[in-house]
Amino acid sequence: MTEKRNLTCIGCPMGCALTVEVDDDGYVWSVTGNTCKRGEIYGKKEVTNPTRIVTTTVRVTGGEMDAVPVKTKWDIPKDKIFSCIEDLKDIVLTAPVKTGDVVLADAAGTGVPVIATRDVI
Repeated sequence: MTEKRNLTCIGCPMGCALTVEVDDDGYVWSVTGNTCKRGEIYGKKEVTNPTRIVTTTVRVTGGEMDAVPVKTKWDIPKDKIFSCIEDLKDIVLTAPVKTGDVVLADAAGTGVPVIATRDVI
């Protein structure tokens, strides 16, 4: 039996309305509605192994700003997002912080580092 899932693609700015047909075993039979190859890739991945890049802020002391924006270097499993945020909530950095500095080496046990995305002096 196949199930149809309706998604909005986030692979590019077009935001195509996708229909993904997937069977009970997770096999993707078809992806329709996409206007580019990224839509097909996104649709398949979203129904079989959804992932996201996590962006947030971490507190900073002694700098020009009280917080620095950070993000996971790569996408992590969607079900690990809240664990990642929990791992970051008690981290306080001391300025200076440079873009690319590793803030957390292993986000939620995924092996993916969290890095600073801005300098704070």
